[in-house]
Amino acid sequence: MTLCLHAVSVTAKAGGALFPPITLTVQPGQVATVMGPSGIGKSTLLDAIGGHLAHGFTLSGRIHLDGIDITPLPPEARRVGLMFQDAVLFPHLSVGDNLAFGLARSVRGRAARRAAVEAALTRAGLCGLYDRDPATLSGGQRSRAALMRTLLAEPRALLLDEPFSKLDATLRDDLRAFTFAHILSRAIPVLMVTHDPADAQAAGGPVIELTR
Repeated sequence: MTLCLHAVSVTAKAGGALFPPITLTVQPGQVATVMGPSGIGKSTLLDAIGGHLAHGFTLSGRIHLDGIDITPLPPEARRVGLMFQDAVLFPHLSVGDNLAFGLARSVRGRAARRAAVEAALTRAGLCGLYDRDPATLSGGQRSRAALMRTLLAEPRALLLDEPFSKLDATLRDDLRAFTFAHILSRAIPVLMVTHDPADAQAAGGPVIELTR
């Protein structure tokens, strides 16, 4: 699965293009990084790729995923996962039910779905926490649970919006290594927005510096 941006830019109705056109190819298992000053449109770029561009913004250029032009497709048809800096879990669901919410429809039957979630929890170092209240998890545990929920949906590409910024240094290093290892094992292309050069260095992929 390869993600390709062809002269992609976003224009605000009131203020013109947010950044110059971007042409980029992200290979399977590769993490490309987008950096730049606050307000330049890094998160808006991710919204455009995921199909969530807000009213008042216009996308130019084309986005291809595995050779298919997904630019005109609605978000649900693109199968592009998105993770924010806040690891949001549904407070009214257990940890396991949160992950089950993200399961792909191809996993059918209560037993099969439970087994898939238990396996994901084990990979995330959360074995035995299926019935736990998300509020009782640490920041790192919530982030790992949120990532596994996203991966269980079997996205064809993944967008990361400042995913490690709210963690302390030790947790940031651990979660970064955990996230990139799972991305590599799934062989999906990833585009990450960050202000932290250490994130870009750890990712090891191409880096795009947005300028006005």
